[in-house]
Amino acid sequence: MGSQGKTVFRRSPVTRFPDILHRALFKSFSLLGRRSQGAVLRRYFDWWHRRPDPWQLSTDTYEQHKYQTTLEQLPDAAYRRVLEAGCSEGVFTELLATAYPDADITGVDISEKALERARLRNGEFADRVRFVHADILDHDLQAGFDLVVCAETLYYVGGGDRLRHASHRLTSLLAAGGILVLVHPWPEARRLHRFADAAPGLSKIGERVERDAHRPFSVSLYRAARESRTVS
Repeated sequence: MGSQGKTVFRRSPVTRFPDILHRALFKSFSLLGRRSQGAVLRRYFDWWHRRPDPWQLSTDTYEQHKYQTTLEQLPDAAYRRVLEAGCSEGVFTELLATAYPDADITGVDISEKALERARLRNGEFADRVRFVHADILDHDLQAGFDLVVCAETLYYVGGGDRLRHASHRLTSLLAAGGILVLVHPWPEARRLHRFADAAPGLSKIGERVERDAHRPFSVSLYRAARESRTVS
C-alpha cells in the first residue's frame, strides 16, 4: 500500500439536499453544551442503530470503494497500534484487522448499540481488536497510536471551537511519526480538515479527492513530527 501525494480532480461535486438537512440538524446539536451535545448524539445514534447496518456500510458499493481507496493511500508501515474514531459497526475495523495482522486496533464510537455489533463482526480478532464506548470530544484514551483513522465523523461535532477541539484530540493521540487519516465528503473536507492542516507538529503528506463517485470524498493524510511534541 502506498500514499499518493497528489490531489486527483475529476468531475465537479454536487451538493445533495438531504446532506444539507443532515448537516443542519447536527449543527443545531452543537449549540448545546458539550456534555448535552454528547448525550443527544448518544441517544440519536443508538436510535439510528436500532436496526443493523443502517448505512449499509458492509454492502454499499460506494462505501466499499471509499474503504478500498482509503487503504490504498496508507503509507507502507508496520502499524503496531491503530485507532478508528467513529467505527460504527466495525466494517472498516475488520478491513484494518485483516490488512494489518500484527496491529492492536481500537475502535471508538458514541453508540453502544453499534459497538455491540462491531464486537460480533470482529470476533475472530478479539485477541487484538477492542471497542471503546466514547466521544471523540471527551475521552481518556492513551496516546501513542501509529495510525489514527477518522472517517465521516467530524461534521457531527459542529464547527468552530468544537471542530478545533476534536481535531486536536485526534492529533494528540498520535505517536511520534504517526499517521492521521481524515476521510470526509468533498468539498466539505476543506472546512472539516482545516485544523489538521494548520496543526503544529503535523505535516500533510497526501490527499486524494475522488470526484467520480456519486458523493465525492477526500482522503487526507498527515504525519506527526518524529520528535515528541505537545498538542493543545
